Parts: sequence; structure tokens; C-alpha cells
Amino acid sequence: MGIVDIDNLWDYANPAASEARFRKLLPVARDSERTYLIQLLTQIARAQGLQDRFAEAHATLTEAESLLGPDDSLPRIRCLLERGRVFNSAGEPQKAAPLFVSAWELARKTGEDFYAIDAAHMLGICRPPQEATQWNQRALEAAGQSAQPRARNWRASILNNMGWTLHDTGDYPGALDCFQQALVCRQERNQAAETRIAKWCIARTLRSLNRVREALAMQEALLAEHQAAGTSDPEVLSELAECRKLLERTAG
Repeated sequence: MGIVDIDNLWDYANPAASEARFRKLLPVARDSERTYLIQLLTQIARAQGLQDRFAEAHATLTEAESLLGPDDSLPRIRCLLERGRVFNSAGEPQKAAPLFVSAWELARKTGEDFYAIDAAHMLGICRPPQEATQWNQRALEAAGQSAQPRARNWRASILNNMGWTLHDTGDYPGALDCFQQALVCRQERNQAAETRIAKWCIARTLRSLNRVREALAMQEALLAEHQAAGTSDPEVLSELAECRKLLERTAG
């Protein structure tokens, strides 16, 4: 196997399979460009972290960091990001946050917009609500200002994160606005599965706003979409049951 785009090998729903694909590249990577090997190791570490193998992930990142040269900005950014992600996944957000800040600063300095936004979005996940909102807003602004298509594609994910942060603080109208914007982004990119998730988020927020009949109608439509696509989502079924229960109480 020759040099391939590492990121295209990801299946985030199956980190074990992703790790196996990355490991097949290791013999070639060890004989090729050092910076490619470093980046490959960071993604192996990410896959390990997603499998809760945190000690192994940290060891893999230590190996990657040992190969860094003084001018290796992108590999260094990716090491910072994945070390932060492992700490965050392990329930240590206080250790993760400074690493994400360092990744944000270095990525902004070197014009790596995609990774700067990645760092900001992770801070939007691991920091307390008020600070998380600020980081999500920075990420959204950076995505909107970037001329890099891959960076601009962050918008839907960031809007989704902002929506849940607002939802968790009780700002349901603000959450609804974010989720509706995220839906538009997903539809513009023709992302069928992600579009269904965005619709679910809107329907869930409508329930929080006591607009239960609208929420029920959206969930019923989503169920029909899943059936037509040959897919399923237990969260849709759960919300259908919750909406019907609420309407029954109101009718009673």
C-alpha cells in the first residue's frame, strides 16, 4: 500500500477498524516522509482513545512527539489535538483544554484553518457553557472567514455543538436557531444521514419548547425517512414515545 490520505480512512463509528487500516500503513510510513508518519501515529492514537485505551493512546502520541522537528507545525498541531482528545475522552478536560488552546494558536499562526477550527470546537466541548459558547462562536467565525473549503465545512458541526450548549442552559429558542442553520448546511452538502440527525435535533428542541405536536410530526416524518432508506434510529423511536406520552397527558 502506498501513501494515501490518512483522514479518508476514518470510520468514526468503528475506531477499531479505522486503527487496523492505519496500522497497515505503518511499514510504508516508516520508510517515507517523517511528518507523514507522525500524523499517522496521531490518528492511531485517536482511534485508541475512542476505544478507551487511553494509556496506549498516550504512548503512541509520545512516540509521535519524539519524532517532531522544530519546524513541524502541522504534525505538532495534530499531536496537540489528539493528546487533548485523549485527555478529554478519559474524563480529564482540565488537562485537555490547554492543549487545545495551544493547537488553536499554532494553527491560526500557520494558516491551518481546518485544525484551528477543530481545536476551537473541542474547546466548545470541554469548557464550561459560557466559555464553550465563546469558543464555538470563534470556530464559527473562523469557518465563515476561511477560504479553505475543508475549513468552511465545519459550520454544521459547530452549529450543532452550539445548539446543544444553548439547549443545556435552557436557551431553547437559541438552540432551535442553531439547529435550523445546521440543517441548511447539511442539506446544501447533500448529507442524507447528517440531515436526518439535524432534523432530529430540531424536533427534540421543539419538544423542549412545548411545541409537542410539531415535534411529533417531525419525528414521524423522520421515521418514514429511515424506513425508506432502510435505516433506523432508536432515538427517533424514543422521542416518538415521549411526544405521544406528553400529548396523552395533555388530553387527559
